Amino acid sequence: MDLHLVTYFVAVVDHGGITRAAQSLYISQPSLSQAIRTLERRLGVTLFDRTGRRLELTEDGRTLDVAARRILADVERAKAKVAAVRELVSGRVDVVTYAAFSIDPIVDLVRRFREQYPRVTVRVIDADGPTGVLGALRRGEAELGVIDLSVDHSALHSVPIGDQELVLALPNALADTLPDPVPRSAVRDIPLIQDLGDKSDAALITDLVGDPANVVVDCTHPGATWELVMRGAGATVLPRLVAEEQLRGVAIRSMTPKLTRPVGLVQRSGPGSPAASAFVSIAQATQATGTREGN
Repeated sequence: MDLHLVTYFVAVVDHGGITRAAQSLYISQPSLSQAIRTLERRLGVTLFDRTGRRLELTEDGRTLDVAARRILADVERAKAKVAAVRELVSGRVDVVTYAAFSIDPIVDLVRRFREQYPRVTVRVIDADGPTGVLGALRRGEAELGVIDLSVDHSALHSVPIGDQELVLALPNALADTLPDPVPRSAVRDIPLIQDLGDKSDAALITDLVGDPANVVVDCTHPGATWELVMRGAGATVLPRLVAEEQLRGVAIRSMTPKLTRPVGLVQRSGPGSPAASAFVSIAQATQATGTREGN
């Protein structure tokens, strides 16, 4: 059943006839009469008793009247919900990432988004490294991913956010024996605490030191890793922003050459939801103004 026919039917009922209904709908009387006859023909019933001067509903017409008003009310509610999402007064955006970016830059991006769109929910999904992020996007489990842009993501659209510097967080006693900044070649002699189960972390350490034989603690829990470093059990490689905000009483050293990785958002080609588009805009604005925390 065409929605405009339902609208015309209710208008005729409310105005008690074709003439006033046509005026309220800004259409001609013949067009409205034809529309009502078309509706009756499609339903196979007579909706109005036309014997008097005023159109009166038949039994079938009264049944349709109840259903038609329910349909129109449902449509209006649906329109309101769509408008709310479009205007970002409700809705949700799903973002997938992995441990390397679960604090930097996710926390700052989500904070900035929520400041502007407090009624939109953000769902942050955990993935197993870059491959997990790309898989989640392809399966439609999330609209956006935060990823190391040096990973092959050619099938997806990307938005650079900036470069994330990776540093060494060391107990002071260990830092006192090392130059500042620390040469990358010296890292292979430092006892490290890392999560080798994290594919991204493991690849990073392998690229940095070769065979990660100097990983003395393989720890999957970031909080435990940080606590071990603060208690002098070894050093760890992590983003500068995370080191400065999460670890206390330790030395934070850059490496030379400086170790960085490009970070960005990735999404499938084509238009995203209004919430996803707003999230991307905030990420772009953050990059353009250099306002990312810790930069």
